[in-house]
Amino acid sequence: MSHTAGRTQGRFDHMASPRMPAGAMVRPHAPAVPLRVGTRGSPLALWQTRHFLGLITRFCPVLRDMEAFREQPIRTSGDAAQDRSLAEIGGKGLFAKEIHDALAEGQVDFAVHSLKDLETSLPRGIVLACVLTREDPRDALILGPRCGALDIDDPFAAIPEGAVIGTSSPRRMAQLLAVRPDLRTALLRGNVQTRLARVRAGTVDASLLAIAGLIRMGMTEEADAVLDPGLILPAVGQGIIGITVRESDEELCALLGAIEDAEARIVATAERSFQATLDGSCRTPLGGYARLLPDGMLRLTGVVARGDGSFVLRREITGAAGDADRLGRALGAEMRADSPADVFA
Repeated sequence: MSHTAGRTQGRFDHMASPRMPAGAMVRPHAPAVPLRVGTRGSPLALWQTRHFLGLITRFCPVLRDMEAFREQPIRTSGDAAQDRSLAEIGGKGLFAKEIHDALAEGQVDFAVHSLKDLETSLPRGIVLACVLTREDPRDALILGPRCGALDIDDPFAAIPEGAVIGTSSPRRMAQLLAVRPDLRTALLRGNVQTRLARVRAGTVDASLLAIAGLIRMGMTEEADAVLDPGLILPAVGQGIIGITVRESDEELCALLGAIEDAEARIVATAERSFQATLDGSCRTPLGGYARLLPDGMLRLTGVVARGDGSFVLRREITGAAGDADRLGRALGAEMRADSPADVFA
């Protein structure tokens, strides 16, 4: 039994099955203790948490009326060390470590994550119970004051020769250096607002951010261009919000199943299987982007590169959507076999 069995056992017994229409539910008694939702404390993370709570309470309005949930911001190791790259301090899994710990110890009941920051192998007893509808997965180009006018056919042409690109993403930098080897890089971390401010102030000449974050924060006007995946392939899981719970909390898993987006689960499965099969280090530049085609088939595109852009391998695979896991593993194995060993060092 989970640490919070006393809190969650029977919590939804007064309701019909979570998959039944909200109108079929009977109003339960108010709970003694709200369900706690763990999240990072950044503005974007809090937006994502409130979006998740909005979805679940729209599905079950009675949960909103009885104030069944409470946000619990958690400061992670990844948030605490802003002056070093994630590769130096242990990888992007540091954005979830303390949240995993709080979930495992019963301090929170759900946890909300940007899926691209969630490692593919979760701690024992914790499951990815739900993924929400994917926002635009592409990267946005942010230009500083030294950059020229934007050419929609060649957005990178606006960046002057030898310019400094602010980023902490090996994936973004490797793909950019492959077409613009003259560029230099500088570490740029922090929340969306911090990174935008540094570009606009000219501290760095340009940067790349996920357009999903700008859309969610109502800041799309900050994007000078949205880059086609043919130019910069997105990160695995980019634009998807994932919800983790304890595997033993069957009621919560069932409730979350009612708001999951089936298409997002399929593409996330393909991308995360691809990443897990490659098993690169946190320094390995890799990206993956899966999408359902009009005929119902699934196409997965992957990229693996050297950090300096001197080697970039891009491949794709197409198959049945029901084979998402197998497709991801097959593409990952193929690309690992065809890449130099130093890429994964």
